[in-house]
Amino acid sequence: MTALIVAASLLIGVSLGILGGGGSILTVPILVYLAGQDTKEAIATSLFVVGVTSLAALIPHARAHRVRWRTGLLFGAFSMAGAYAGGRVAEYIPGTVLLVAFALMMLATAYAMLRKPRNGKKKARPAHRDLPLKHIAVEGLVVGAVTGLVGSGGGFLVVPALAILGGLPMGIAVGTSLLVIAMKSFAGLAGHLSGVSIDWGIALTVTVAAVAGSLIGARLAGRIPQDALRKFFGWFVVVMGVFVLAQQLDSAVWTHPATWAVVGAAGAAAVAGWAVRRPRHRAVTARE
Repeated sequence: MTALIVAASLLIGVSLGILGGGGSILTVPILVYLAGQDTKEAIATSLFVVGVTSLAALIPHARAHRVRWRTGLLFGAFSMAGAYAGGRVAEYIPGTVLLVAFALMMLATAYAMLRKPRNGKKKARPAHRDLPLKHIAVEGLVVGAVTGLVGSGGGFLVVPALAILGGLPMGIAVGTSLLVIAMKSFAGLAGHLSGVSIDWGIALTVTVAAVAGSLIGARLAGRIPQDALRKFFGWFVVVMGVFVLAQQLDSAVWTHPATWAVVGAAGAAAVAGWAVRRPRHRAVTARE
């Protein structure tokens, strides 16, 4: 089982190194279902693992000049405030509720990853330009609060916030997100430590493996097609999210007709959306 935990932990680091996110989405299920930790201990431990691993992955990105320091430090400062508050509030929320919220966030994140960007919607901000302070404050507080509540480092929230809302180039958004993730992960951990104890043996084992993976991932960054990797990881997150959700919800929920009515409606909407976009894609391809 230890070997399986170490192997899975390598994926945590590889994900952070390449995508600038995804660490906690993997870490919490690994700690709960492989290491046998309870939900709140796993969430607190994941914040430590992801915080240390993000710092390790940040180094090669910084050397490659893919970090916007002012934006990252300000975003991280606001996120730390939100993460600490979220960590304190999480102490009073049942573990099952936190895991369900975590699973739903995984599915929302997967949707954002798999959704095709709208070309020309927003131009990337020049490499030397920083984000406006008001944007940094609002986005940082919101993402930080999610981090503290459900133990997610928030990379898949930070990167879109920096790249889509902030207009930073994707490579810089990934590198900058690691600085933000590290800052708010430690802040969220501080909030959790008031009510949760950590098994430091498991925490350090997972962290060492994740750091090794992060160095590998950072070297691979830029060599792997990001769109293909994002789609693969997006579907992987879908599977993990459904698995966690299935483990937490009562069997009566899954056998209730209303549940399958919602699932069917969602599936029909997805197919309809794909069918509508498909002709447009073919038309664009034909023109090209």
